[in-house]
Amino acid sequence: MTLFLASLASLAHAQPVTVHDAFGRAVTLAAPPRRIVPIFSSNTEIVTALGLADRIVGIDAYTRYPPQVLDRPAVGGRLGFSVDAIAALRPDLVIVTPARQAAHQLVEPMERIGVPVLVLLTRSVEEILANIRLVARMTGVTARGEEVAMQFADRLARVAARLAAEPAPSTIMITGRLGNGLMLVAREGTYTGDAIVRAGGRFALEGTAMLAQVSPEAILAADPDVLLWAGGARDLAALIAEPGWADLRAVRAGRAHAVNRAELLIPGPRTVDGIEHLAALLHPARTGR
Repeated sequence: MTLFLASLASLAHAQPVTVHDAFGRAVTLAAPPRRIVPIFSSNTEIVTALGLADRIVGIDAYTRYPPQVLDRPAVGGRLGFSVDAIAALRPDLVIVTPARQAAHQLVEPMERIGVPVLVLLTRSVEEILANIRLVARMTGVTARGEEVAMQFADRLARVAARLAAEPAPSTIMITGRLGNGLMLVAREGTYTGDAIVRAGGRFALEGTAMLAQVSPEAILAADPDVLLWAGGARDLAALIAEPGWADLRAVRAGRAHAVNRAELLIPGPRTVDGIEHLAALLHPARTGR
């Protein structure tokens, strides 16, 4: 009810708002948007965290959360995004991320028909909080955005305080496997890499800032203190059953863990949950687990 009333209050005091997005574009809305199409799960989750799920009129086909928006029409997926499908929903704001060509496919066509597009970019946890505040301002719920961002910042500060004097275990998080045998790993300069550091880990693989794909041999040679698999426990068990993996220090010490993909690979509000859960895995003695 509080969020609903806050939303109504913002609409009652609607004024033109201009923000600058990740492309440096000035995006202006004459009034808070009532019909929003967020492309990608992260953007949908940000809009929902601001209490604006009722304004979402379309989502992309790979959005799986939160449940209350999954009945909205899908406007695209793996093969791209349909300008016609989005336009049919009569949005007054589209929020995109420069992934899967979404920004390339949508920004110019949507602006040509008069639909504002806000582009968000996320390279760190701090940028997640900044995006929450930006979307809040754009949608007319600035105070709510500040409240949400501050709550997340406080939770992150509590994690940092608990781990301040703790040594950081060397860590590798595998985020996927490619058909050529290479593995995707969380790296420096990304929000997932930032999450690992904030949870009290350090990179076992040096120089991963530019390298997202590594060989299994490189992971075995790095011999991390903690091995993380972003996905199901069954897939992790299958991996460490392969030759060589049982010799890893992390496996021998029982420090190979499956972690929640959505919490750590979607740069939205749930990333804070992921950092708290990851901190508990990396530092069980300091987090009571």
